[in-house]
Amino acid sequence: MTPVIPFGTRLREAMDTRGPLCVGIDPHAALLASWGLNDDIAGLEKFSRTVVEALADSVAVFKPQAAFFERFGSRGIAVLEQTVADARAAGALVVMDAKRGDIGSTMAAYAETFLSPSSPLFSDALTVSPYLGYGSLAPAVELARESGAGLFVLALTSNPEGAEVQRAVRSDGRTIGATMLAHLAAENAGASPMGSFGAVVGATLGDLSSFDLDINGPLLAPGIGAQGATAADLPAVFGAAVRNVVPNVSRGVLKHGPDAAALRASAHAFAEEIRTAVAA
Repeated sequence: MTPVIPFGTRLREAMDTRGPLCVGIDPHAALLASWGLNDDIAGLEKFSRTVVEALADSVAVFKPQAAFFERFGSRGIAVLEQTVADARAAGALVVMDAKRGDIGSTMAAYAETFLSPSSPLFSDALTVSPYLGYGSLAPAVELARESGAGLFVLALTSNPEGAEVQRAVRSDGRTIGATMLAHLAAENAGASPMGSFGAVVGATLGDLSSFDLDINGPLLAPGIGAQGATAADLPAVFGAAVRNVVPNVSRGVLKHGPDAAALRASAHAFAEEIRTAVAA
């Protein structure tokens, strides 16, 4: 039997060889229209295929947003399945942005959907919500370990509303966000070169020195580009943990489509800016 290579190991290699950029695949109606595509299955398929063909051999990670495919029902899911398969076949890692979270058998079913190698939606990692309690994620944690996949847990998100929950203080004086980071550090203890259990931490949040981001795992960082953060902001936001940051850019790259060369040029420019900032 071929040994399972953990997501953290594969991600570290991809980041070191291709750069740390993660490109979102977010086919919302306005973006399809800007590409001259209809908001239908044909437009969805053309958009997704174009992004993957243009970038899958050069970017480290794709992050398809499941909701933009699910809104088309079963045919949209079929496009998502093909997008994931094509991206992984070309050597890119896929983080499914589905933000699933539930308890017991329901959480286990979500995990099987995205983290079981036998599933047509099997992805290298999955975004999950821990706000039914971190322990509710146990089925996903267990299956990720078994299959060599990873998780990205919502910890300190870039949306303003997130602070209502994530900055709330527990009875022990620790915030909810800090508690999630501590759980992830425990999951990643002893992993080398990097653990497979990451956090979602917004690049737009400014000084996060009051949080221990050194979880020995990846930090998926939305907010670069259209949301206002830049590559140059990363060291100040993430401090010593910046080497494990996976900055996500969606509209900043996708707005240059449908021209494949323009998509590649934009992704390359972002990747170089990030590489320079992280190495500084």
